[in-house]
Formats: sequence, structure tokens, C-alpha cells
Amino acid sequence: MADAKSKILIVEDDLDVAEMLNAYFRVQGYEVFTVNWGEDGVRAAQTILPDLLILDIRLPDIDGYEVARRVRTDRHTSQIPIIFLTEKRERIDRLQGFEVGADDYITKPFDVQELRLRVRNALKRVSQASLTNPVSGLPEGPLVEERLSEVIHKSGWALLHISISNLDSFREAYGFVASDDVLRAISLMIHNTMKETSSTDDFIGHISPTNFVIVASPATLPPLQERIRSRLEQSLDYFYPIKDRELASQRPDRLAIQISEVPAVYGRFSSVDKLKKNLLNKM
Repeated sequence: MADAKSKILIVEDDLDVAEMLNAYFRVQGYEVFTVNWGEDGVRAAQTILPDLLILDIRLPDIDGYEVARRVRTDRHTSQIPIIFLTEKRERIDRLQGFEVGADDYITKPFDVQELRLRVRNALKRVSQASLTNPVSGLPEGPLVEERLSEVIHKSGWALLHISISNLDSFREAYGFVASDDVLRAISLMIHNTMKETSSTDDFIGHISPTNFVIVASPATLPPLQERIRSRLEQSLDYFYPIKDRELASQRPDRLAIQISEVPAVYGRFSSVDKLKKNLLNKM
């Protein structure tokens, strides 16, 4: 059961969906508030200061993107996790949601059990001050920011950026639990390969849920990169169910791994944000 003090604000104009979510999360032990209009959602967020916001994109007045923008620009509500409910499945729509500060999204019709797990994970990340990813257990947030800050101000380090492509499509096809298994397995393979190849001073963490960064010495980076690429690419088809495995390599949205190397970091970036933006723009 959830902590009874955890407050969820639901902004949803479909009264049936809003009522169902209200009843469901109350049974789970949350304190739940529902509103049906975007403007009301902004005001409720500022008044209630919920621990999490479940936000529909299509609303009768302002859309969910605008609600998220206003929530993120108010210093009192800027850190509230936001989960979008959306009927839009296009990549550009998801990116737009993440650009305005969404922490996660789920497409309609949705599995309420999946939404429950996403809510739990989002609240868990907040309670742990976003120190580790709840699925992989690897560092994220402040721990990664701190390590990257050291790297850009001290010579002798290089970076490896590893990105999982099309995990969203895999999740839509096979479910939330299966996609978490993929992320967990890939994280473990990367971590184990590092233990075989790297030194104890090397570091791995998340710069986003599907993007990893490795900090290592320039000398160890090439063999480490080759081992990780080989190990991961050989494993990708096996994440698919047996019935789909034979055709997995032909799917346009097949799971894929992208790896890029930054052999020299010191003196190239004025801030961690600029370094992270550079890494993400390469993928």
C-alpha cells in the first residue's frame, strides 16, 4: 500500500476515467484529487501541492502541455512528477511532452496496473531524491551530475554514451514489465562488462531512463566500447517472445543500441547541462 500522505492530482476531462482513477488510487492508499479542466489543474497544483500529477493532454480549455509548462515554471510546483495520459502515439508527441517536463507517459487505453507501477516508481524516485533509477538501480540525477561536473573540470577522463532505441515501441507491444526487464538486463550487461574491463574508479549512470553514460580512462574506452557493443547487439533479439524472434531483426522499430565516444571532455564544456545536451543530440 502507498503512504497515505502521498497526494495525487488527476487532471482528466473524461468523467468516467477520472472517477475510476480516483476510486482505484484511493483504494491503493493515496489521497486523490480530481479536476476536469486545465486551468483548474494549474490552480489545484498550486493549492494542493500534490506529490504527483496525472495529466491528460486533451482538455476542454488549455491542453496538458500548457498545464505542464505552467506547473514547471512555478517554483512551488516545479519538482512535481508529471505522468501524461495521452491518445497520441507519435514520437514527436512524446518528445513534446518530455520537452515541457513530463516524467513519464502512458497511452490510452491503458492498463491501470501499469499506471500504478509508473506512479509508484515516480514517487519512489522522488523519495530517494532521484539518486538511483528504480528499475536498473544505477545512479541518476544528482549523483550523475556530480560525477560529470568532476569530469569537465579535471583532465584524464573520457565518456561513453550508450542509448537504447525503440524501447517505447517495445513497451507498447509487450507491456511495462517486459520493457523494464529489457532495461534491467541491459544495465546488468553493461555493468558486468565494466567490471571485467574497467578500473574501480570508472563510473556508470543514467542521463535519462534509456541513456547511459560511462566515465572511464581514455585507454580503457575502446576495448570497453567494443565489448559492450558486441554483448548487447547479440542479445537484443532474445528480448522478444519466441514467436516474434525470427522476424525481430526486420522490424523498423526493433530494439537497437547506439554507442558514441567522447575521448576528451576536459575544457570542452562549460556546464554539465551543455555536456548532456551534446551527448543526447548525437543520438
